[in-house]
Amino acid sequence: MCGWKIPFIKSPRQIISLGQIRWKSVLTPEQALTCLCPKFIVLQVNEYVFMVQARGIQIRENVKNIGAQVLEQVVRGAYNINDTDYSYELNVSESDAPPTTYLPVDFTYLPSQVCPERMPSMKGRLEVNMSEVSLEEVERSLLEGEPSMASGGYWKPKDCLPRWKVAILVPFRNRHEHLPILLRHLVPVLQKQRLQFAFYVIEQGGTEPFNRAMLFNVGYKEAMKDLDWDCLVFHDVDHLMENDRNYYGCTDMPRHFAVKLDKYSYMLPYNEFFGGVSGLMVKQFKKINGFPNAFWGWGGEDDDLWNRVQFANYTVSRPRGEQGRYMSIPHHHRGEVQFLGRYSLLRHSKERQKVDGLNNLNYSPLVSRRSLYTNITVSLSRKLAPVADY
Repeated sequence: MCGWKIPFIKSPRQIISLGQIRWKSVLTPEQALTCLCPKFIVLQVNEYVFMVQARGIQIRENVKNIGAQVLEQVVRGAYNINDTDYSYELNVSESDAPPTTYLPVDFTYLPSQVCPERMPSMKGRLEVNMSEVSLEEVERSLLEGEPSMASGGYWKPKDCLPRWKVAILVPFRNRHEHLPILLRHLVPVLQKQRLQFAFYVIEQGGTEPFNRAMLFNVGYKEAMKDLDWDCLVFHDVDHLMENDRNYYGCTDMPRHFAVKLDKYSYMLPYNEFFGGVSGLMVKQFKKINGFPNAFWGWGGEDDDLWNRVQFANYTVSRPRGEQGRYMSIPHHHRGEVQFLGRYSLLRHSKERQKVDGLNNLNYSPLVSRRSLYTNITVSLSRKLAPVADY
C-alpha cells in the first residue's frame, strides 16, 4: 500500500500531480501523506502550496491597486473643471486608513497617572537586526540601559503606572541562537510601550515531538504563580515585529499580532490564521481551557485555539495596516516533524475543548531565573495529558 515513490519536489507543477495521486488513492489524506512522502517532502509540499497561493493573492492585490489608481485618475479627470481638482478618496487597503493619533514628544504625565497606550516613544517602523549575538552580550547591553530589570526579566515603568501586566510566553527547543535576537529586539519595544512585563521561556526536554501548545499551557500555569498577570502573549522565538506601535497591551484581546509575515509575502495565509504571535486575557484563556495538549509536532494547534476562541463567542482583533508586519529569523525545523493527525483533531475541536487543555495537564517543571527571562524546562509526554472520552 505504501510502495509508491515520489521524486524530490522542485516545482508547483509536481504538487498538482502529487495531489492527483493522493486523492485518487483509497487512503485518507493523513495515510496518503504518511505513505507517499517522507516528512521533509510533506513540509516542502505545504511550503510550495502556500507560496503559490500567496503569489496569486499578491498579483490579485497588485492588479486591484493598479486598477484603483487608474480609476482615481479617471474620476479626477472627469471632475477637473476650471482647473479645480476635486478630492476623491478611494479606500483600497486598510493601510490607507488615517493614522491613529499618538501623543506629542513634549507630552508630560505624572508617576501617579496610568501610562498612555499611545506613547510618544512609539515611533512606528523599526529596524530589524537579525545578526547573531550571545545571550551574555544582550544581557549586558540591556541591563546597562535599564538596570532596574529584576531577575527573571521582570520590568515595570517608573514614570507612570502600567496599564497592563503582560506575561510573554515563548515555547522553546534548540533555538539558542534565536532567543538573544528576540530579547534584544523586543525588550526595548515593551519598555517604550510602558507595559509591566516578564518573559517566560518554556523549554521542552525529552525526545517527544515538539508540543508548542502544551508548552504554552505550562508557561501560563507557572507564570500565574509569580504574578496576577492581566493577559498573555504567545510568542514564537523567531518572530520580530517591524512596528513598535503594535501594542502588546491587553486592550483588544483576543488579538492576533503577527498578521503580515515576510516569509508569507506579508499576507495573511487564511482568515482563521492565529499563529506566530497572539494574545488573550487571562480570564479568556481560562474560559477556553487553554491550548489543546494533543498536538505533537508542527501545525494545527493555533487553528484549534482559533476554534476555541470562536466557540466562546470572542472576536479576534488584528492591528491595522503596516502595524502587524513581522520578520521571521530563517531556520529549519531540525528534525521536528509535522503533525499529520491534526485534521482529525480539528474536526472535533468543540468536543475536545472540555477535556483537553488546562484541566488535564500534568507536568514537573525545573524553573530557573536568568537576567532577562524565567526558564521553565519540562519533559513532556502523552501520558501527562490524558484525554477522557468525548
